[in-house]
Amino acid sequence: MRHNRIRAKLRGTSSRPRLAVFKSNRFTYAQIIDDESGKTLTAVSDYAGKKTSNIKKTKNNKTDKANETGQNLAEVLKKMGIDSVVFDRGGFKYHGRVKALAESLRKAGIKI
Repeated sequence: MRHNRIRAKLRGTSSRPRLAVFKSNRFTYAQIIDDESGKTLTAVSDYAGKKTSNIKKTKNNKTDKANETGQNLAEVLKKMGIDSVVFDRGGFKYHGRVKALAESLRKAGIKI
């Protein structure tokens, strides 16, 4: 329910797409979505089996992995020419992994 209330207020455009965050018990995922065209522009996660991840498997701290996920996403966004996004925390509290991902994006120069 909280997720739907938040999603109703957020809208991503092609110039300022939506950053949707999802976290499972093991992994953190981030998607960049253009809501006008209904397409996912890119996705990054800390799931080691995916090609989108180059995060070291030796790290055990999920917050550190989320921080690296944010850094990887910032690199991809800069290559795409996107410098500003609408942050959709997906109903999760702005704490822990969600906060680490957002702060690493801000540190890399992406406006949220």
